[in-house]
Amino acid sequence: MKLRQNPRLGERLYETKLTNGLTIKLYPKSGYHKTYAILTTNYGSIDKTFIPAGETDYVTVPDGIAHFLEHKLFEKKDYDAFEKFGRYGASSNAFTSFTRTSYLFSTTSHLKENLDILLDFVQEPYFTAATVEKEKGIIGQEIQMYNDEPDWRLFYTVIGNLYPNHPVRTDIAGTVDSIAQITPEALYQAHATFYQPSNMNLFIVGQIEDPDKVIDWVQANQGQKTFAQPTEIVRSLPEEADDGHDIIPYRSLEMPITRGKSMVGIKGLTDYGTGQVALETKIKMNLLLEVLFGDSSTQVQHLYDVGTLDDSFGYEFAIQRSFNCVTLGGDAENAQELSDAIIDVLEHATTSPDFSEDNLALVKKAAIGEYLQAFNSLEAIANQYSDEFFTEVSPFDVLGLIEQVTLADLKQMATDYFKIEAMTVCHILPEEANHA
Repeated sequence: MKLRQNPRLGERLYETKLTNGLTIKLYPKSGYHKTYAILTTNYGSIDKTFIPAGETDYVTVPDGIAHFLEHKLFEKKDYDAFEKFGRYGASSNAFTSFTRTSYLFSTTSHLKENLDILLDFVQEPYFTAATVEKEKGIIGQEIQMYNDEPDWRLFYTVIGNLYPNHPVRTDIAGTVDSIAQITPEALYQAHATFYQPSNMNLFIVGQIEDPDKVIDWVQANQGQKTFAQPTEIVRSLPEEADDGHDIIPYRSLEMPITRGKSMVGIKGLTDYGTGQVALETKIKMNLLLEVLFGDSSTQVQHLYDVGTLDDSFGYEFAIQRSFNCVTLGGDAENAQELSDAIIDVLEHATTSPDFSEDNLALVKKAAIGEYLQAFNSLEAIANQYSDEFFTEVSPFDVLGLIEQVTLADLKQMATDYFKIEAMTVCHILPEEANHA
């Protein structure tokens, strides 16, 4: 078992890989009564075209199947996993992203029993035509609900503008039409391909008195099961233009809202991978956005003062396997005015009055404070470690990477990333706006 330590943080991380390929990471935290475990597979909504395990030809499955599979794994022939966790005092949940699916529980007791439940229900699928049909109605209602949510529509319209060919443009849950095509056979096929132990990792943080004993528990559980030989997972994605020429520059929608909504999206034209380079890019971009649009930004304060934007304004940098992008926006009385103001800040980023050594120092100090505070939250630690960046590097490395960022780094990031040909705009307007 490999031990990683960070003397500055006083933290330890144990890591091992079982013979079946399952990676296990243990993070003991003294003084905590709760333990949090998360089992993650490197499989998400964008993985819709692949070569199934044991086959030689590509298949393309319906949108939303990864999310559908996440829902269905909890229900077994003779038990419900949620109820079983409850009997041992644990609360459980799961979530699907564009590139990952995670299953988790938190508990103050019966760690061994709850680990067995987690591993068993995720690794032992059970689907029938009847239960799959029932789930289609449940998830269909969820999809309809989100389709009526303006912020959801705004985000996915922007992503669709930036990625007109990539499956990231489609809601993680799929569409009502796509999930209608899901069958038990397709679910079993996806599970056999992507839920191989070698494509998964188990992270446990909290009250761990004896790491070796916990490893033994997991090893015993896995030893009772028969797994197919690990196979290479082969995925396929449509080609995206690397110069941005396929980006849809503008779209607007009308919805029954009282105020307009505006969002600017920027497509990353460089693939940064999922290792240390990607992590460094994420840190630099987050610092750059905070310098330009954060609480210390005089330009943003001016936009607040004149009413161009309000407290709904926000921004995010998403970087995952095969795509990365920035989104910025919020509510606005004048949607066009807000998007124009955002683009103006982006185009003149390196000459902004906020682009200074003093402001960067303040932003880095705040980022380091947030980073250190996250080590007091078991959930935050576990969610960090389920992130795909940390297959190659450790969150222990983040502190040093933040400290090393310079203003020159941010200038280069702004120059490389904030290109007008890589941008798109979406407005959602009140239904009566164009009929007045």
